[in-house]
Amino acid sequence: MSEDWNTKYGTRRVRRDPPTLEEAIFAAMGITEDLDQQAEIAASLMGMPFDAVQAEVKKANRSTGTLRVTRVIAGEQGAQRSIVVERRVTRKFGNDKRI
Repeated sequence: MSEDWNTKYGTRRVRRDPPTLEEAIFAAMGITEDLDQQAEIAASLMGMPFDAVQAEVKKANRSTGTLRVTRVIAGEQGAQRSIVVERRVTRKFGNDKRI
């Protein structure tokens, strides 16, 4: 799919491609963990039937496994720390020679 329009610099064209099925499934996996909802999201992104996408979602989920890695960064006892970084600029002039 492409769309053309005229500008003062000439004709401009933008190419719009729908996502691949793998990209749509990856995006759906990031949104929800429910397989049926993933299939519905991917099917709506691709414009494909739900049943065909659902089989691919199950295959992709089987290959990646159900293990999700969650990273939590916390301080001691949940305390928050503030760090302030200040940069002091000193100006040095090369022609500033005092006798």
